[in-house]
Amino acid sequence: MRLWFYPLLVIIAASSYGVVSTIVKLAMQSGFTASEAITSQFFMGFLLALSIFLLSNGAKLNMNGIKILITSGVLTGLTNIFYGRSLVYLPASLAVVLLFQFTWIGMLISCIAKRRLPSRIEFISLVVLFAGTIPAAGLLDVDLTQIAIQGWLWGLAAAVVFSLFIFVNGKQIKHMTTSNRLLLISFFAFITTAIFQSPEIIWNGTLFNQGLWVYGVALGLFGMIIPVFLYTIAVPKVGSGMSSILSAFELPIAVSVSVLLLNEAVTPVQIIGILVIIIGIGLPTTRTNEVVHFKKHKQKLRKS
Repeated sequence: MRLWFYPLLVIIAASSYGVVSTIVKLAMQSGFTASEAITSQFFMGFLLALSIFLLSNGAKLNMNGIKILITSGVLTGLTNIFYGRSLVYLPASLAVVLLFQFTWIGMLISCIAKRRLPSRIEFISLVVLFAGTIPAAGLLDVDLTQIAIQGWLWGLAAAVVFSLFIFVNGKQIKHMTTSNRLLLISFFAFITTAIFQSPEIIWNGTLFNQGLWVYGVALGLFGMIIPVFLYTIAVPKVGSGMSSILSAFELPIAVSVSVLLLNEAVTPVQIIGILVIIIGIGLPTTRTNEVVHFKKHKQKLRKS
């Protein structure tokens, strides 16, 4: 059970991120802009994190590892800003695919940091993930020749920043509670987002008087509280490279939720692509479990 517990937390965290794009679209259908929705996400996320902190931590703020927490918060905010900018130039399906490049970028960052090469099973898993990405996102019939270079650059920038967030957030800080860490990350993420997005929603009535707060709470919960909380717990146990692979579950969830809540069409080819991605995610985890069981069995034989 323990072998699957922390990888499962990473998958749940990634699945939470997969819900965000659909909630943003629902907010836009209600008359709000993407910038307003993203700003509400981080403001309400900060308020939720503050509530959790006050209820669980007794208001004892710990500033240990503040550089790591500032970096993690800024990277969280920048991921959403860059991804939002890419949507100005790209179809949503292509923007998701570019963000999805965090799988191999995160593995590359992990390998550089640990001075190692990807294992054979990790490499095979990445190949399988790539094979499923294009059909899962519905890009087989999309004309890419007329897309501006800015869209590609913003989309890839979002992928790089998200990869760095997973890596940095995996660093442990001594004597730091998860609620304390969540509070500081959410605060710096909100500050970063407010600088570049729409902070005026807080005082001009858009957030509370016009009902944007409802989407803000949902976005704050699925786009900040749940993923950051679970990544903080699980990434140090799983590793940033493996976490990047497991986080690929975000794409199938994003497609599935858009079908359920936005009534978007899904083709048989997309379903096949999603199944291929799930297989790619499961490969390294299954291999890890086999190795651990083999080692345990070997230890038992030695004892006997």
